Amino acid sequence: MSDVTLMRIGILIAGLILIGAIVFFGRPRKPGQGKRVAREDAARSAEPRKSGPRQEPTLGEQIQSELDQTGAPGEATTQAELELFDKTLEGNANAANSELGRRVSEEFDKIVTLYLAARAGQKLHGPDIVVAAEKAGLVYGHMGVYHRLVEGHPERGPVFSVANIMKPGSFDMATIQSLETPAIAFFLTLPAPVAALDAWETMLPTAQRMAELLDAVVLDEQRNALGRQRIAHLRDELRAYDRQREAPPLSKPTRW
Repeated sequence: MSDVTLMRIGILIAGLILIGAIVFFGRPRKPGQGKRVAREDAARSAEPRKSGPRQEPTLGEQIQSELDQTGAPGEATTQAELELFDKTLEGNANAANSELGRRVSEEFDKIVTLYLAARAGQKLHGPDIVVAAEKAGLVYGHMGVYHRLVEGHPERGPVFSVANIMKPGSFDMATIQSLETPAIAFFLTLPAPVAALDAWETMLPTAQRMAELLDAVVLDEQRNALGRQRIAHLRDELRAYDRQREAPPLSKPTRW
């Protein structure tokens, strides 16, 4: 066989191999074919994801959790809470015969609230609350709760009142030894028997004094720690409230 013939045969074989390679590698791949699967990645994706570092609930969240478990008012407004206390406390036998601390008028247009909360994992106990209230100058009276009265003029009603945050809101002296609560509430309803700012300047130090006696924490109406900025803001609000009430009513236009 001549060299030319051998060359032609070699070229033909090479061409067939090239065509076969083109046909094989040119076919469309099936889904997933030719893709390398990382076993470690697959195993990692199958494992449950670990959450970040656990954050401890705030004191306000802990109180809210207590309220949710016991059915006490939680996200209700302060006015709704006060109305709830008024309704549920009517059945308290210990307070039914006492008018001491009864509001002269049931009408009010503003409420300022503070909470005195036990520290995390603790509770306020009934006997301790009684002692602290007496040392802070509060009197037990109408609706089975504590009140700060105008000195020498108890008939004017309460400057502010202190109730149990748990239902029914009262401090029943028949069961006070076993009473436990996560917090108590200070309510200042306006108009009060004294100027709004004066009432606040009476309620705040009372709450702070009881907090010292009970090793508790003073919270604002949102159940956050009461800070200087919030105190200053409340003072400005109440100062404006007093100015508004002192302003003479607008006279009616004269008809000519």
